[in-house]
Amino acid sequence: MKLFGQDKEDFSVLVVREADEVAEAVDQALKTAGPEERPGLERAAALLAAAREATDGELRGNWARRKIAEAGVKGRADSVRAVKALREAEPGLTLLQAVRLSQEAAALDDQEHHRRTA
Repeated sequence: MKLFGQDKEDFSVLVVREADEVAEAVDQALKTAGPEERPGLERAAALLAAAREATDGELRGNWARRKIAEAGVKGRADSVRAVKALREAEPGLTLLQAVRLSQEAAALDDQEHHRRTA
């Protein structure tokens, strides 16, 4: 899946959403599932429901968080090292795009931190 548009001046990120089709397939499988398959399919259905509810910003932020973690970057997701890791992971990113993605990742980190401490 290619996430980023070709226009260097525009911050266009394509988010592909196929959760509806996959969720429908899981729902169909649940109808005929045996007792041993049911727990896994129910968990899959719950994960797909959460994916459908995620905003485009959350999907982009989660992608950025994964790429930053894969690069072994510790600390804030909007650090210079994190931006560099994003640009290395996706060479077509402009500096502005990488900064914005890192900010979306950092915002998700902040939200999780506030939830844990609340």
